[in-house]
Amino acid sequence: MLRRAARAGVPLLRGGLGSPGTCPFPGPAGPVLLPLLPAGRACPSRAEPRARPGHGGGEEEEEEAEGRYGPYPGHIATSPLQKALLAAGSAVMALCDPYRHDMVAVLGETTGCFALPNLRDKMKHHPEGYRILQERPRIRLSTLDMARLRGLPDGTLGREYVRFLEDNKVSPDTRMPPKFVDDEELAYVIQRYREVHDLMHTLLGMPTNMLGEVVVKWFEAVQTGLPMCVLGAAFGPVRLSARKLRVLATDLVPWAIRSGRNASCILNVYYEQRWEQPVESLREEIGIFPPPAIRV
Repeated sequence: MLRRAARAGVPLLRGGLGSPGTCPFPGPAGPVLLPLLPAGRACPSRAEPRARPGHGGGEEEEEEAEGRYGPYPGHIATSPLQKALLAAGSAVMALCDPYRHDMVAVLGETTGCFALPNLRDKMKHHPEGYRILQERPRIRLSTLDMARLRGLPDGTLGREYVRFLEDNKVSPDTRMPPKFVDDEELAYVIQRYREVHDLMHTLLGMPTNMLGEVVVKWFEAVQTGLPMCVLGAAFGPVRLSARKLRVLATDLVPWAIRSGRNASCILNVYYEQRWEQPVESLREEIGIFPPPAIRV
């Protein structure tokens, strides 16, 4: 300690000034005497952060250090240039392979800077949407009572949702958590959009094949304004056969666009509290027109 004080230019105090139990420390108007800490600990340095009361280190310090990296767990801070590069790369990969859900997710996060705040505002100005923002429900296998949903009558939202998951061999747990959205509340908005995507398939009566995905993307593009949905709706049909393209253009896309424009915001529905509601009743409430009688 004395050697450090000497290197810092602080004179070594002796006699009455250097009383036991104190050590010299540089101050703005000259050396200041600070109480000596218990054996084995040095005097506090200005460059060393002090521990908060009640936080003795260990896991708490690690969690606090992790929290400095972003507004929510898993967040990756990126500059506008980095977001643009990620958007371009993920768009190319998603167009080459529309089933690369990880690339679709990155594309949605890096291009939703205008659409996500708009969706958040719609939720804030709607009673049910506002409650969803406050309570932050999640649609995952850990939060779903699958046995109860299977036991609901045919035609109810819960029973048809489980039927959709089982028939198409999909799981709500495959939805990736957000990483590149810089606002914690907006990160939840895009997470919620991802987790209700399968419910949109259920309400629209669309399977998970390419034609069904394109139809859902047209509906979601009109509803959300997310560039990811617009790109999927515009470029998804390039892989369809001529016959499916005719069906898409003449029947399915016009219906999806009309339903998207007529429907209220799909994020303003607390689906977890509507499992027992008939699908037809919920469609009518939201404003989705009955699907065309066409095999997709």
